[in-house]
Amino acid sequence: MKLIDTHNHLYLEEFDPQQDELVAIAKESGIDALLLPNVDTTTIGRMHDLCDRYPDFAYPMMGLHPTSVDEHYAENLKTTESWLNKRPYCGIGEIGIDLYWDKTYLKQQKEVFEEQLRWSIDLGLPVAIHTRDAFPEVFDSLYKVGCEKMTGVFHSFTGNEDELEEIKKLTNFKIGINGVITFKNSRLSEIIRQTDIHKIVLETDAPYLAPVPYRGKRNEPVYIWKTAERVAQTYGLTLEETVETARKNALNLFKIENKPR
Repeated sequence: MKLIDTHNHLYLEEFDPQQDELVAIAKESGIDALLLPNVDTTTIGRMHDLCDRYPDFAYPMMGLHPTSVDEHYAENLKTTESWLNKRPYCGIGEIGIDLYWDKTYLKQQKEVFEEQLRWSIDLGLPVAIHTRDAFPEVFDSLYKVGCEKMTGVFHSFTGNEDELEEIKKLTNFKIGINGVITFKNSRLSEIIRQTDIHKIVLETDAPYLAPVPYRGKRNEPVYIWKTAERVAQTYGLTLEETVETARKNALNLFKIENKPR
């Protein structure tokens, strides 16, 4: 079994100096690709360094995270865009709208999100979408820019039934499932049963959202197997069937080379 973690931030300082050790552990467990969405201009160098050390294992995305949108957003967005013609990326991310912490820059977040959606269309790259307390705003931007022209994933999906139904209408989009599905009070298993497993990709969002029994600790790529086990239980499938399907879903979505399908 070979598993793909479609969303993690192993390059962040929270993992220093253990990145190489954690890559080795991930590989030994059966993970054969990590997809690394960028956060902002301060993380680009660290992300590239990790991907350059593991060129057939760690694959970068380029984007500006909504919580990094501030008064310098225009300059930071320009810097982010400048990287797109310098090296290959497997997607545009992590992008979206986040109103959980602060609504001060909502207008700017929408502007940044929509511009990055246009990049994805122009470059033919999938998007990794972050949405928190902003589902209507995200969908407004998707339809405004032209979601029928793009592909992508709703990363760390924790939405309700109505939100899932809206996503199901977007046939080119997947939903990313991580450790939240293992949480005691989560309804995520019940909700995602209402869609086909071919809509699912697996992720960790490491260092965040570690699954049970590691909840509250630093999340690590290898913990994705706990999420895979819970998804398998949800759909009444074997772990092998679940991992194989999720892997195919990821490979059909992201621009990852040298990976057998």
